[in-house]
Amino acid sequence: MAADTLVYVEKFVKPGVSLLEIDKIVYDYTLSQNAVPATLGYHGYPKSICTSVNHVVCHGVPDNYLLKEGDIVNIDVTTKFDGFFGDSSKTFAVGKVSESAQKIIDTAKEAMEIGIKAITPYGTTGDIGFEINKFVTRKGYSTVKEIGGHGIGRKFHQDPFVPSFGKKGKGEKLIPFYCLTVEPMINEGTDEILEFPIPGSSHSHYETKDKKLSAQFEHTILITESGYEILTLP
Repeated sequence: MAADTLVYVEKFVKPGVSLLEIDKIVYDYTLSQNAVPATLGYHGYPKSICTSVNHVVCHGVPDNYLLKEGDIVNIDVTTKFDGFFGDSSKTFAVGKVSESAQKIIDTAKEAMEIGIKAITPYGTTGDIGFEINKFVTRKGYSTVKEIGGHGIGRKFHQDPFVPSFGKKGKGEKLIPFYCLTVEPMINEGTDEILEFPIPGSSHSHYETKDKKLSAQFEHTILITESGYEILTLP
């Protein structure tokens, strides 16, 4: 359902559309599936999705901002259905974007895919982070260290923390039949980020310190006895 929601919303991501409009579209679509947008009201978070534009790293709150030609925007969707959570995000190009903007989008997507491929039963979260960070830094970008993936299932956020950097064999064990998210956030410049409280919520949104671009992709993954299964493929 989360994956289908991102497919559905893509046609609305275009110049002149407000972030609030996209939030309402996701809200209506999710309810039409007899599901619930999990972020709405979660620890006081006020909207149904997170919309992180350009230099916003994550947890951007939808507002009246009108998307412009050349923007990039990450839309993060979490769907709750029958007691379970599915979490996925994608960074979209708004109209025609610069070559550098497209490059960071493509690199973020590949970084997620490389992190997923590093998952092995009884491996570690450090295996995932090591492969992501090696790939991203070789491409000339930096990985956000303070925020990352997480366990998910009957709870929205739970252990383990899944970093986008690390050492092979270090970190928490990857236990078969647990679910987690792999969601590297990569920055065009420094990995330093700034934190801004979200009014009425215990959450914050984050921006790159140098105001350069940031991009992210996310899938929910089931660890199996022989490898993994991506649960948020459309």
